Amino acid sequence: MPAPTETTEAVRPAATTEPILEVTGLVKHYPLTQGILLKKQVGAVRAVDGVDFTLDAGETLGIVGESGCGKSTVARMLVNLEKPTAGVIRYRGEDITKLSGRALKAVRRNIQMVFQDPYTSLNPRMTVGDIIGEPYEIHPEVAPKGDRRRKVQDLLDVVGLNPEYINRYPHQFSGGQRQRIGIARGLALRPEIIVADEPVSALDVSVQAQVINLLDRLQSEFALSYVFIAHDLSIVRHISDRVGVMYLGRIVETGRDAEIYDHPTHPYTQALLSAVPVPDPEARAHRERIILTGDVPSPANPPSGCRFRTRCWKAQERCALEVPLLAVPAEFRLTTGPAAHDSACHFAEEKRVVPVEEPPAEGVDDLANGAK
Repeated sequence: MPAPTETTEAVRPAATTEPILEVTGLVKHYPLTQGILLKKQVGAVRAVDGVDFTLDAGETLGIVGESGCGKSTVARMLVNLEKPTAGVIRYRGEDITKLSGRALKAVRRNIQMVFQDPYTSLNPRMTVGDIIGEPYEIHPEVAPKGDRRRKVQDLLDVVGLNPEYINRYPHQFSGGQRQRIGIARGLALRPEIIVADEPVSALDVSVQAQVINLLDRLQSEFALSYVFIAHDLSIVRHISDRVGVMYLGRIVETGRDAEIYDHPTHPYTQALLSAVPVPDPEARAHRERIILTGDVPSPANPPSGCRFRTRCWKAQERCALEVPLLAVPAEFRLTTGPAAHDSACHFAEEKRVVPVEEPPAEGVDDLANGAK
C-alpha cells in the first residue's frame, strides 16, 4: 500500500504541541414536544450536557459508560453527523462547528468514523469495492478513477482481507470481516483522527481481540489518533492511553488508563470497575463488589447538583446543591502532579464504607449488564 507520506494523503497542518482535537462545553439537547399540529416544546432530553476533553496526536482516548450516557452522541457530533446545541469542537485550533461547505468538507477528510454495527452500516446493494471506494466519489482529488480499484484492493489487504473480495457483497462476509470493511472505508481518505463508536460491541469475544489488534497496528502504521467509544471497560483498557468515564451526559472522571483502573476516585468508576470479571479466582474472592441501588435517572429530568448522587453511597447535602467540577483529588495532587487524573466528585478523597455484596455465580447483575 502507498506510504502515508504519498501525495494522496490528506493535507494536514504542521504538527504542533497543542492537542489536535479540543472539545469544550459540548452540549446536545433534543426537544420534547406536545401536540400533533401545533407542537409545543415542553422540555428537552439532555443527552450531552457539558463535555470537555482533548486528544493529542497519536493518542487513543477511550470514552466509556453505560448505555444512554451520551457517548455515542458525542461521537456523532465529532464527525458532524449531529449539530451541537452548544459548545466548541476545535480541530487543530479551528472551531469546526462553525464551518460549512468546502471548509467543512476538508476537515471531514481528516476525521472519519467507524460505526458500531457492521451489519447495518454497510449498504447491502453495494459491492465491497464500491463501499470502500465511495469516499473517492466525494473527494476525487484523493484517487483518480483509474487508480481507485488498486487503492481499494490495497486497503482490503491492509485490514487483513483478500483483495480479490472486491466484487463481493456484505452478506458474503462474517461480522468481523464486515467491521474490517468498515475500517478500510474509514482509512480510504487517510484521516488523522478516527472516531470508533463501539466498533467491537456487536462481535464475538475472539473476534473482538482481532479487531482491537488490527486497530492498534493501523494506529502505528498510519499515525492515527483514536476516540474510542465503548461500554466494555476491559476492552478500553487494552487500547486506550487516557480514559474518560461518562455518566448521564457528563464526564465524571478522566485520566491516564493506569490511574483510572488502578486508582479510581469517582464512586461511579469504582462501581463499574468492581463489576468487571476477574479471571483469577483468588483475586475475585477478595475483591469488593459495589452494588448500586436505584435506576439511572432520566436525561430529560436529571438530578440537581451531582447527577450520580441518587445512586451514590457518599452522597451528602452538598451533592444536591453544587455541581462537582472535574478536579484533581487531593490524594493525587502532590504525588503525581500534572499527570494526575480528574474526578467530578465533592468527596473523591474521602474513604467511606461502601455497600458491598457477594457477586452472583457468573458475576452478572444490572450494572454488569450495562458495563459488561
